[in-house]
Amino acid sequence: MRARLFALCLVWVCALPPVYAQQAAPLARPASAFSAGVPTEWFSLALLLTQQTPGYSPPVASRALAYLGLALYESVVPGMPQHQSLAGQLNELQSLPWAQPDEVLHWPTVANTSMAAMTRMMFPVASAENKARIDLLERSLPLKYSQDFDPNTLTPEITNRSETFGKLMAMALMTWARTDGGHEAWGPLRRTQQNYVPPSGEGQWVATPPAFAPALLPWWGDVRPFVLKTGGTCAAPPHPPYSESPGSDFYKEGMEVYQISSKATQEQRQVSLYWADDPLKTPTPAGHWAFIANDLLRLQKADLAQVAHTMVRLNLAMADAFVASWKTKYTTHLLRPVTYVQLVIDSNWVPTLMHTPPFPEYPSGHSVQSSAAAGILDVALGTNKPFVDNTHNDRGWGPRTFASFKAAADEAAISRMYAGIHFRSGIEGGKVQGRCVAQQVLGLKLTRKEDR
Repeated sequence: MRARLFALCLVWVCALPPVYAQQAAPLARPASAFSAGVPTEWFSLALLLTQQTPGYSPPVASRALAYLGLALYESVVPGMPQHQSLAGQLNELQSLPWAQPDEVLHWPTVANTSMAAMTRMMFPVASAENKARIDLLERSLPLKYSQDFDPNTLTPEITNRSETFGKLMAMALMTWARTDGGHEAWGPLRRTQQNYVPPSGEGQWVATPPAFAPALLPWWGDVRPFVLKTGGTCAAPPHPPYSESPGSDFYKEGMEVYQISSKATQEQRQVSLYWADDPLKTPTPAGHWAFIANDLLRLQKADLAQVAHTMVRLNLAMADAFVASWKTKYTTHLLRPVTYVQLVIDSNWVPTLMHTPPFPEYPSGHSVQSSAAAGILDVALGTNKPFVDNTHNDRGWGPRTFASFKAAADEAAISRMYAGIHFRSGIEGGKVQGRCVAQQVLGLKLTRKEDR
């Protein structure tokens, strides 16, 4: 692999740092001259693959989407004047290929090839049918978006050169991805990974009914983040001290979950189910927000450069949000409401809308990643911007209209308490952590004159 990458790098300038590299030839049209068709189609397929591929739990799905967003951005950034590569800014990513200054590249072709290659590598256990969908989409996009693939200007030489660069970029990013600690999450447990044994003691997490499944991805908090220095960079505030005494803050939170989930209104039940975003039924929480952004960018007739700029920040933020929240979960090891309520309040109680996921309580992962996503979209698409969420229309649950991205994130967060699977402190602490992640990602310098 290294020898092949080195040989390919002889064809292209491997810039370090890329900010000093020259842009593509003046004769090449910039990425902003092309439509959003290619990337939005690829993200749509990625969400389908996420929903239909076993093993794509929320953290794993967020990682796959982040590498797809990064492959898109890095493959077309040489065609985005005033933009620069994220090599040198992301953890342990020092350099990436850069286009020759005197060679014309066709950015939709580059993006199509790069995202096709990265999709194959991010979903290696997809079904044969879905692998065929990847091949078909790569072949069909030049025909579907013929306005972006004009045969009068797109010569075979330019096509071949663009495809080579797209493949090279995907390969370089995948070489880096294999070192992040999360690459084998979709497959069997790694032999070097020790079995997780949850700590015992008062207030500590234990497996929950009805399945009493083992802890999910207990080491995910040690996966290398993209932007955060470590999984502990954005710490959630402390939760109330554990207590079984009536009148204590912790007891009040347990009683609140018990009473609300037991007497949830029809609206609260709908909110709970709308934001459940279960694996293998939906594209997971990160996929929900990726759908929202992808849909809005398509409706707004964004160009290729705008999609690349928005989707890379959104998906990096959500991936780092899961690393941060998982690090906190498996540091605090706090028990879930079902355990607390059965122990202290009502031994027969179980949440009625959904089963408790198999990992510790604090903080709410939905709250962290939704707040991180909203923080990015506020900057990318507008603060206090009303929008329509069409994510679950095909399931008969939409569309739903929200006054702002923050309003949607707040609803996603509180939905977990309505469902009986999170305490209020897990929700509020998660929102704080998610906002921190968003700010860290917004600190990336995508442009020389940053437009944050």
